[in-house]
Amino acid sequence: MPRDFLKNFFAIQKIKDDKSLNIFGDFIHDQNLWHMRRRSVAGACAIGLFCAFIPLPFQMLIAAGFAIIFRCNLPISAALVWVTNPITMPPLFFLAYKAGVFLTDTHLEPFDFELSFNWLFTELRERWRPFMMGCFFLGTSAALFGFITARVLWRIRVVTFWNKRKLRKLKK
Repeated sequence: MPRDFLKNFFAIQKIKDDKSLNIFGDFIHDQNLWHMRRRSVAGACAIGLFCAFIPLPFQMLIAAGFAIIFRCNLPISAALVWVTNPITMPPLFFLAYKAGVFLTDTHLEPFDFELSFNWLFTELRERWRPFMMGCFFLGTSAALFGFITARVLWRIRVVTFWNKRKLRKLKK
């Protein structure tokens, strides 16, 4: 059922006829961007999860750009960016900061919170390196985990399908 829905939802002819997508040129009409294939789905999982840890706005556009460049499933890569949504972003970015502090062996003093731009820029100046290192580390780890998980789950699904098919043939 979900597979049939996705096939109809991402019909290549509908995408080609959509005038708003013409700004992307012929790149957007690549079938790997829209079809569910093992390579494009696994790559999309890696791209989406890596881009989720980029501490910039418009992560979906960055993921879409990478999906077009690497010819991976565009909707999956854009959807997986939402792992870091407004609710999960603070704890995940705090975890990224802590991982960066550990990786860079940085010892920063605790700070007193003050609600001002001066305080914000002063603290960012001191803490951006461990934060970015942690984001890169967690993004790379999540991408690798997503890629491997997608490949393994795809393989399990294919093996299960072939085993069921073999059993059906034996029963006949």
